[in-house]
Amino acid sequence: MEQFWGHIVTVYSNLQVEFIGTLLIQLFSFWIPSVCYLALDFIFPELSQKYKIQPAPKQPSRKDVLDCLGVVSRNQLFSSALHLATILIGHGNPTYRISVALPNLPELIRDFILCVLLREVLFYYSHRLLHQPYFYTRIHKLHHRFTAPIALAAQYAHPLEQIFANALPISLPPKLLGSHIVTFWTFLAYELFMTATVHSGYDFFAGEARMHDLHHEKFNLNYGSIGLCDWIHGTDKLKRRTE
Repeated sequence: MEQFWGHIVTVYSNLQVEFIGTLLIQLFSFWIPSVCYLALDFIFPELSQKYKIQPAPKQPSRKDVLDCLGVVSRNQLFSSALHLATILIGHGNPTYRISVALPNLPELIRDFILCVLLREVLFYYSHRLLHQPYFYTRIHKLHHRFTAPIALAAQYAHPLEQIFANALPISLPPKLLGSHIVTFWTFLAYELFMTATVHSGYDFFAGEARMHDLHHEKFNLNYGSIGLCDWIHGTDKLKRRTE
């Protein structure tokens, strides 16, 4: 692994490593899993029906799915363009630490855990803010169009939400920690796969998707990603809807 990584760092520029590597992580951790979840109905219909959370009448139509694909593709292009612009503004210097040496395991585990915790805080409070009436009607309502979400709908969002609630809570923690880019990619892959999974409409992983599915159905609970801030603030319990 170190020889392979050393070859990549030596042959390609920091800009190429960071930008293209991040695109590949997004492809394999978000786009491919999202398409696989969508295909379950057709490839494994019995498995799909066994684990699907909400009934058929609530599922989005083919038109809804195509609209979702268009919006999410736009957001992907928008986020990638901003990422590239950030690197170029920095004169090609990497946003994350790039070195021939890979991060050691203790460092990777430490930074990964800290990133998960920081992302929980950033996402929870930005998400709660988006549920305030002023921001909800102008920005976040678009995301909640899918009351029975699909995996792609994780990034079905207004461009401002895509940046401040989706992208920054993931990209900012490893920047603040000065993490190695491989640590960032590991964290990014985990978060993208999990967000696709919790929006998939399938309850495969110990109720994770069911929790977020309930958020899309009831709107005023389960704002966070791992449940820590919801537990602290008591928003892990269903309350009378006021929003």
